[in-house]
Amino acid sequence: MTAPAAPPARDRTDGAGRAGATDEARAAVHEVARVRRAGRARYLLVCVVLAVATVAVLCTSLAYGDMAVPLSDVVAALTGRADPATWFIVGELRMPRALMAILVGVAFGLSGAVFQSVLRNPLASPDVIGISSGASVAAVLASSLFAVSGVLLSAFALAGAVLTGLLIYALAWRRGVTGARLVLVGIGIGAGLSSVVSYLMTRSEVTEAQSALLWLTGSLNGRSWDLLRPLAWSLVVVLPLLFLAARQMPVLQLGDDTAAGLGGRTQRGRPALLACAVALAGVATAAAGPVGFVAFVSAPVARRLAPGRGASLVASGLTGALLVLVADFAAQHVLDLVDLPAGSAGQLPVGIVTSVIGAPYLMWLLIRTNRAGRGG
Repeated sequence: MTAPAAPPARDRTDGAGRAGATDEARAAVHEVARVRRAGRARYLLVCVVLAVATVAVLCTSLAYGDMAVPLSDVVAALTGRADPATWFIVGELRMPRALMAILVGVAFGLSGAVFQSVLRNPLASPDVIGISSGASVAAVLASSLFAVSGVLLSAFALAGAVLTGLLIYALAWRRGVTGARLVLVGIGIGAGLSSVVSYLMTRSEVTEAQSALLWLTGSLNGRSWDLLRPLAWSLVVVLPLLFLAARQMPVLQLGDDTAAGLGGRTQRGRPALLACAVALAGVATAAAGPVGFVAFVSAPVARRLAPGRGASLVASGLTGALLVLVADFAAQHVLDLVDLPAGSAGQLPVGIVTSVIGAPYLMWLLIRTNRAGRGG
C-alpha cells in the first residue's frame, strides 16, 4: 500500500507565513485594545481628580470668609441639617456665588472646547472671535439706554451673543464655512464691537460707566439664587443638545474633505455644534460678564491632562469649573493679604484673575506657533 505523499515545501511555507501574519494581526489588535483601555482609564482618572478638586475648593470657599465656618457645619448646610445662622452664611451668602462660578466655568470650558475642536484652531474661543464682545455691547446698550439690570440685563447679553454668532457665521459663509475664515471674521467683528463698547463707555455717566466696567471685567460679586436659576435652567436645556450634536465631532475634527469622504454631514453637524457653543458662551457671559480666557485655556489644559481623547468635553468643562472657582476664591481673598487703605474694596472681579492666568498662555501660544512656522 502506497504511503500518502508529503505536501510540497512551498505549501508548508505559505501556511507558516499565513499563521505568522495572523499572529501579528492578533497581537496588533490586542495592542490597540490595550492602548484604548489605558486611554479611557486615564481620561476617567483625570475627570475624577478634577471633580474631587472642584468639590474640595467648593467646600473651602463655603467655609472661608470674614466669618469662618467649620467644615462640619458646611457639610451640615449642604445636607440640610444646619442651624438658620449657619445656613444664612453658607447657603444664602456663599453658595450661590460658588455654584455660579462652577456653572460659568463649565459653560465657558465646553464652549471653548467645541470652538477649538470644530474649527481646528487653538485661537477659536468665544472671547477671541467676538461672541463675548457681542454680549458686552448688548449689555452696555441696555444698561446705558434703558437702565436695566439683573435678569433682564442677562437676557440682553444672551441675545447679543446669539446675534453676533449668527452675523459671524453669515459673513464667513462661502459655500460652506472653514475654520480659518470664521476665526478671522470673528476677530474683525470682535474688534469692531470692542470699539462700540469703548464709545458707549465714554458717553455714559460716571456711575453707569463704573457699573458697566465692573460687568465687562467679569464679576461674581453679589450673585444670588435669583441670578443662578436662569443659568442652571439654560444649561439643563443646552447640555443635552450639545452632547447629542457631539456625536459628529470626531469626524469633523478630521477636516472637511476627510469628513465628507467618511460620510460626515459637515454642513449640518458644524452649525449645530457651533450653535450650542454660542449658547453656552452667551448664558455664561449673561450670568457673570465676559470672564476672560476661561474658554481659551480650559480645553488645551484638559487635552494635555488626557491626550488622545479629542475634544475632551467632560474634562474641559470640569477644568473650566475648577479654574473659575479657584480664580473667584483668589479674587475674594487675595487682597486680604495686602495692607489696603481704609475704604478700599476687598475683592477683585474674577475676570482680572483669569486674565492674569490666560494672558501668559496666549503669549506662549503665539510664540510657539510663530516658531513652528505657522504664524503670520
